[in-house]
Amino acid sequence: MSKVIRLKPPLTTEDLKGMEIGDQVFISGTIYSARDTAHKRLTELIKKDEPLPLDIKGQIIYYMGPTPAAPGRPIGAAGPTTSTRMDAYAPLLMEKGLKAMIGKGPRSAEVIEAIKRWGCVYLAATGGAGALLAKTIKKVELMSFEDLGAEAIRALEVVDFPAIVINDTKGRDLYVENVNKYRK
Repeated sequence: MSKVIRLKPPLTTEDLKGMEIGDQVFISGTIYSARDTAHKRLTELIKKDEPLPLDIKGQIIYYMGPTPAAPGRPIGAAGPTTSTRMDAYAPLLMEKGLKAMIGKGPRSAEVIEAIKRWGCVYLAATGGAGALLAKTIKKVELMSFEDLGAEAIRALEVVDFPAIVINDTKGRDLYVENVNKYRK
């Protein structure tokens, strides 16, 4: 039976241990948006032993590139992007302290192994619901890589941002386990 969990970053491994696949999550606080090009730059900085533009320890990265904001709004549509595009970079970021990722679609075996090793979780946001998800974003601050436009890293102040646990700290996979239920 799934639970409702409320998260406020920064997170610890202890915060995530009780989470299970299928749990509903509501996040309030600061999360960061970044897509593949920003992830590539972050991993290049790590490999060069240079400082990152943000402290990722205990943080949540949302795989999203927003549309322009409508008048009076902090952000336009803010729907998730396909997570596999970040799979080459996610394990190193988890090793450096990243605790949760939000996107859509399944993750690679390497990412799931890193999730288990580093005590992280992967959450899914509803694809196609970018306008609704944007309503949970109250403030946006450009953090770094401004030249990337929509793919720049942004700090997002969110209130009750909704997601579902897809991969828990034990490496269980909601997509795989739910499909297997119907194959029997």
